[in-house]
Amino acid sequence: MLRKFTGAVMFGILLAAGGAFAEEPKKIQDNSFLIEEAYNQEDGVIQHIQTFQYMKGDTWAYAFTQELAAPTQAHQLAYSIPVLKNPKPGRESGLGDISLNYRYQAVMKEGIALAPSFSLILPTGDYKRGLGSGTVGYKLNIPLSVELSDKVVTHWNTGLTFTPNAKEPGGAKADTVSLNYGASVVYLLTENFNLMLEAVGTSDEEVEADGSTTREDSFLINPGFRYAFNFKSGLQIVPGLSFPIGIGPSKGDYGVFAYLSFEHSLF
Repeated sequence: MLRKFTGAVMFGILLAAGGAFAEEPKKIQDNSFLIEEAYNQEDGVIQHIQTFQYMKGDTWAYAFTQELAAPTQAHQLAYSIPVLKNPKPGRESGLGDISLNYRYQAVMKEGIALAPSFSLILPTGDYKRGLGSGTVGYKLNIPLSVELSDKVVTHWNTGLTFTPNAKEPGGAKADTVSLNYGASVVYLLTENFNLMLEAVGTSDEEVEADGSTTREDSFLINPGFRYAFNFKSGLQIVPGLSFPIGIGPSKGDYGVFAYLSFEHSLF
């Protein structure tokens, strides 16, 4: 599957290359991998994002995301459709829980951006197969981006997800609270070629068969790179690749993460 995804990435790039490249480079923004950057889409711009993560143990997750200004950069709407393979017994694969997102550009000046977001997580994944929670969830995430210099940018995330009456595959229910946090540093080797290092952690609460909950922690570092193809039409294509590595509670885990974004004007 990874080979097919990589082939699709290259095919998309070659198709787009039929257009003319822009004379001036356009700095890459809002194209991180496991960390969310605090830059909303510009007025009249839409972005289509595909990601695929394959991890040790033959588990994987694919997501298709669309983001657009609504109608200006101050307000952004997005949705994300995941397809995944459950790492737990049964190893089921299929559609996960779709999320609907609103993000507000609270700060965007002098090298600092702040864009808190709120998401509804819809119960589209089959909880009986371990692919979803079986109920509506709510997520608050706060991304902060800080430019330290012309060459170095950092991004910071913290968030919380509350899922009332989440279900385990047998039907037992309990409220769950999960936390996410992380930070990254991006080095602009050039404006359209960036080196990246992300560090992300989660603390997820899960429902057990007796209705109790347990907590599972994870922590990954994720070195990688991204490149932007800019066109005179305003289209920007950003492929990227990274290599998540588990440390601490995730020690021994590793994998590969592939990214592809198309960003263009709606008009």
